[in-house]
Amino acid sequence: MSGRPLDVLEASLGERVSVRLKSGEEYVGDLTGYDQHMNLVLEDVTVPLEDGMGEEASAEDTTIIRGDNVVSITP
Repeated sequence: MSGRPLDVLEASLGERVSVRLKSGEEYVGDLTGYDQHMNLVLEDVTVPLEDGMGEEASAEDTTIIRGDNVVSITP
């Protein structure tokens, strides 16, 4: 796998990823889509609790994250 960001996203399609935002929030979900701006589409999203003692399920089945807000994506 190459180190180019879009190549990493392509290789991670259908896989569970962790996305950290500028606000400090973190989302964990299945990456089902992205575009050249690194806007992301996640399914079955959970949001880890701040104390790290488990995960809280999101009310949404599909979450779209604007690429401008993304700090890191961990496959």
